Amino acid sequence: MIPPQEASARRREIEDKLKQEEETLSFIRDSLEKSDQLTKNMVSILSSFESRLMKLENSIIPVHKQTENLQRLQENVEKTLSCLDHVISYYHVASDTEKIIREGPTGRLEEYLGSMAKIQKAVEYFQDNSPDSPELNKVKLLFERGKESLESEFRSLMTRHSKVVSPVLILDLISGDDELEVQEDVALEHLPESVLQDVIRISRWLVEYGRNQDFMNVYYQIRSSQLDRSIKGLKEHFRKSSSSSGVPYSPAIPNKRKDTPTKKPPRRPGTIRKAQNLLKQYSQHGLDGKKGGSNLIPLEGHEHDFRVKHLSEALNDKHGPLAGRDDMLDVETDAYIHCVSAFVKLAQSEYQLLADIIPEHHQKKTFDSLIQDALDGLMLEGENIVSAARKAIIRHDFSTVLTVFPILRHLKQTKPEFDQVLQGTAASTKNKLPGLITSMETIGAKALEDFADNIKNDPDKEYNMPKDGTVHELTSNAILFLQQLLDFQETAGAMLASQVLGDTYNIPLDPRETSSSATSYSSEFSKRLLSTYICKVLGNLQLNLLSKSKVYEDPALSAIFLHNNYNYILKSLEKSELIQLVAVTQKTAERSYREHIEQQIQTYQRSWLKVTDYIAEKNLPVFQSGVKLRDKERQMIKERFKGFNDGLEELCKIQKAWAIPDTEQRDKIRQAQKNIVKETYGAFLHRFGNVSFTKNPDKYIKYQVEQVGDMIDRLFDTSA
Repeated sequence: MIPPQEASARRREIEDKLKQEEETLSFIRDSLEKSDQLTKNMVSILSSFESRLMKLENSIIPVHKQTENLQRLQENVEKTLSCLDHVISYYHVASDTEKIIREGPTGRLEEYLGSMAKIQKAVEYFQDNSPDSPELNKVKLLFERGKESLESEFRSLMTRHSKVVSPVLILDLISGDDELEVQEDVALEHLPESVLQDVIRISRWLVEYGRNQDFMNVYYQIRSSQLDRSIKGLKEHFRKSSSSSGVPYSPAIPNKRKDTPTKKPPRRPGTIRKAQNLLKQYSQHGLDGKKGGSNLIPLEGHEHDFRVKHLSEALNDKHGPLAGRDDMLDVETDAYIHCVSAFVKLAQSEYQLLADIIPEHHQKKTFDSLIQDALDGLMLEGENIVSAARKAIIRHDFSTVLTVFPILRHLKQTKPEFDQVLQGTAASTKNKLPGLITSMETIGAKALEDFADNIKNDPDKEYNMPKDGTVHELTSNAILFLQQLLDFQETAGAMLASQVLGDTYNIPLDPRETSSSATSYSSEFSKRLLSTYICKVLGNLQLNLLSKSKVYEDPALSAIFLHNNYNYILKSLEKSELIQLVAVTQKTAERSYREHIEQQIQTYQRSWLKVTDYIAEKNLPVFQSGVKLRDKERQMIKERFKGFNDGLEELCKIQKAWAIPDTEQRDKIRQAQKNIVKETYGAFLHRFGNVSFTKNPDKYIKYQVEQVGDMIDRLFDTSA
């Protein structure tokens, strides 16, 4: 049971809590009543406000709609007035712009184009809205007159400001990058910048609004003339400069400072060496034995040999008179080569200019037309060179044909740039250069083959044969011609390869040595083909020399002749790169020539047998010492001395007039012969010099051993 004190305390606690709850409930009830009252008041206010808003709306909406209609009416009126003003302005365009159009666009292009824009809009308006209006015809006529003025201005600007590029600037443009450590860019300003911008704006207007392409014809005709005149001017400048100073180049660049280092003259793309001129003079008698129109007197003896030896040494001496042969050019050839390079550079520059002025879809066609005159001129001149070479071949003037080589080499080197410049042009335009290259390769190969055949078939056996057995001019001509090919090895090899001459030389065509093009061969194959050709020429020359040597009645002179020619050929091959070319297909060529030379020396030495046989030990009778000689024996000794003396004198007299220009070979042959004769004569003299075979020994013992040696030392020397 809960104690009475705790129960009483608990009751009081509960009663206190109940009282508190009743107070809280009473507060909440009062609050709710107040809230209900406020709500009723708010509802009443809102209902009143809604009623008022509805009344206001019913009053405002009609006013708003009326105002909106009024605003729309006002806008329509304003637009109508604006359209009327715009339409009325079209009727005033002709009168407003007529003066400007009549005066033309010169010096006021911006204003002029603005007027043309107004006229064009007027034309469009009348065409759309009033096609029968007389105003349409008026603005149309004005528009056409303005368009004609713009076309005329375009022509005038192009004509007045298109200038021929000076030869000096062209030469700077095409000069090689290796001339200076830092190559300056040479820019061509075909038109002043302000004029260029005007031309571009007129061009764009004519294309976009004028619907006219005639200006493109005007453009290409004017620029084509300038391009053609620039190249012709370079050619003329080159000729004049070459004839006057020999240096067809002026490196000056406008506005250069005085202390700017001067450029060196450009390296010429193609060179014809001075030896070509020597060859031309030397071969005027013709390799076919015809005299031709030359006044050159055939060289004989030492004079001929000295000239040949001089030519050969000069040709191979890097420090000699021909060391500057690259500067001694054929003017026409070098001018043509420079004009080809000039065409490429100028055409590139023309395309850059054209790209700014002519619409893109018309650029290739316009450029094709623009370059035709200049390109046709180059191709025609190239064909003239081919034609001249063809005539030279008929005349057997092979030195003239050599002008084709540097030109062809330069054309092939320039072809990639040519192809790049001519991208997008007609096929007929692109094929012009390859066609010229093919023609030159064909005529070059023809010249090479005819030269080889002419060397083989040269009939000159009795005329112009050197009386002293020295080098024949056919030999010097052949070697000089072959040495010219050293500067054009790849070109000459390609000439032969282009004609597919592998079968001619029995060289199989390896598929790996050819490209997709039937006329494109590897450099290695071309080199082998050229080597085979040189060997063919040398072989033909050797056969001809053998035939010519039979003209000499004296076998010894024939041997000296062959010796001199073989030795000259060998020395010439060794002094130049020809020996390396020959070795590509003939490894033993050098050894073979040495064997031929030695064989001819031996043949020559046999000419002395008729002298030494008189006194040779094997042909002498045996005499007993201390026994008196019989008359028959004394007579035999006299005959031996007399035979030796007569033979020695005869040979020395004859062979003194012969020539061996090579000092080393001459001394070698003299010494060998001297040793043989002195040894034989010395033994004979030792044996019979003190024998009493005659009362007048001075009559038979005319020479001592040393005297005989001195006489042999004077062989091959007309001055002795």
